[in-house]
Amino acid sequence: MADLTATAPGAKSTGRTEWLLVLLGVLGLLAAPFFVYPIFLMKIMCFALFACAFNLLLGYTGLLSFGHATFFGGAAYFSAHAVKVWGVPPEIGILIGTAGAAVLGLVMGFFAIRRQGIYFAMITLALAQMFYFFCLQAPFTHGEDGIQGVPRGLLLGFIDLRQPLNIYYFVLAVFLIGVFSIWRIVNSPFGMILRSIRENESRAVSLGYSVANYKLAAFVMSAALAGLAGATKAIVFQFATLTDVTWQMSGEVILMTLLGGIGTMVGPMVGATLVVTLQNTLATSGFPVTIATGLIFMVCVLVFRRGIVGEIYARLPRAEKH
Repeated sequence: MADLTATAPGAKSTGRTEWLLVLLGVLGLLAAPFFVYPIFLMKIMCFALFACAFNLLLGYTGLLSFGHATFFGGAAYFSAHAVKVWGVPPEIGILIGTAGAAVLGLVMGFFAIRRQGIYFAMITLALAQMFYFFCLQAPFTHGEDGIQGVPRGLLLGFIDLRQPLNIYYFVLAVFLIGVFSIWRIVNSPFGMILRSIRENESRAVSLGYSVANYKLAAFVMSAALAGLAGATKAIVFQFATLTDVTWQMSGEVILMTLLGGIGTMVGPMVGATLVVTLQNTLATSGFPVTIATGLIFMVCVLVFRRGIVGEIYARLPRAEKH
């Protein structure tokens, strides 16, 4: 009988190539602030982490949420309030925002996972709209003005985040930790069960898995990581506003993920980079950004049905074929 644990020919070289690309990417990010405006790069990393967190739910669990702006924007509010009003250090403020997003995910997921398909999406949208109106009325959010003038403070008590390079490398560290966490979740036995639920939920139930618990766990993890991105963004830009909790923000992260390619690690990062770059490029051109992103999305749907990275992966020869 053939050894099922044997490594397929070419698999080692493929793995080495992937890790080499990761290393080159990290080195590129380390050098990037010396050539590109750091604030722009930090915005890309925050939204890339947000898209990766959303992809954990859609791409690997098969759950389409229209309410992820709740976690992104909610964490921004929690973090901004904690840092500005309570005077906590930025790292504690980000942890508070992440924990708050996880709690929101637990509450929203508890109700949403009881339904499937379009009903699941509509429940998440309805709950997200409820949270939006809460943020509009709650005293600590300051309504349409938002929380402004959030101090960046000192990281660990001695690193001044008012310095562009200091806060850039802090955001880079948060981004890498977040992406590594998602990669670890996806490539664990837990991630394999999530994929089995996505492919055939009835089969997963017949094998004895508590599908509802796994869905809820994935929902909370995705919410927490989205909150990590939102809380970090609040510290970078020093404000939290209603824009981050609107349904349009939920639609934007869906667009980023679909453009890049769902079910891939790199796809959401590519999609987020493309959308954020378009927004910044067209912001002063007078051409509506939404029309431009809509046109690009139409082209991707027609030409790259798996997303940009998904199509590239589909056309690459797999290791087993070597």
